[in-house]
Amino acid sequence: MKYIHIIKFLLNHDLTHLKDCWLTELTGGNKLSVYRIVKSYLKTRSLQKKYLFWWRLSNEMYMYGNKKQRNIAKNIQPKLISQFGIDIMFGADIGKNISLVHAFGIAINKNVFIGENLTIHQNVTIGQGRNPVKIVIGDNVFIGAGTIILGGEITIGNNVKIGAGAFINKDIPDNCTVYTKKNNTIIQNNS
Repeated sequence: MKYIHIIKFLLNHDLTHLKDCWLTELTGGNKLSVYRIVKSYLKTRSLQKKYLFWWRLSNEMYMYGNKKQRNIAKNIQPKLISQFGIDIMFGADIGKNISLVHAFGIAINKNVFIGENLTIHQNVTIGQGRNPVKIVIGDNVFIGAGTIILGGEITIGNNVKIGAGAFINKDIPDNCTVYTKKNNTIIQNNS
């Protein structure tokens, strides 16, 4: 029954953004058709592509669908979290061509706007659960493993590289590389 509502949604809504995303993320920029999307989805072994296919669809249904379609999207979300270990909340506005490298433990709040061509590694947190403040991330941004981005309104510019394990709580201008300096303290135990 849920597939009927998904098909109705696909037939009755403006899918320009969804199609653009599927074109780059699922088919690699080849000509978009229902056949090519289904073929790419069925043939891929990429967990990233499978996750993005379902998250993109359910996010669009949640944002623009009727009550039944929104409920179906809400039912898909916990399954995606359980299966893939990724929690991108509905309402997050993410541009096309996102790359989830080692896609585990990624959490993105709904009050986040992300441009195109994002590369994001594992164990990254962007935004807080109930934070109403918007975080804006530009185009062509690389976010290393274990990065945390939170704490008020934050704008990260275009062409920014964020190193692994960084803690970001303030604006970052365009064309920057950012990392958090860490010092290891080694205490030798005398046995």
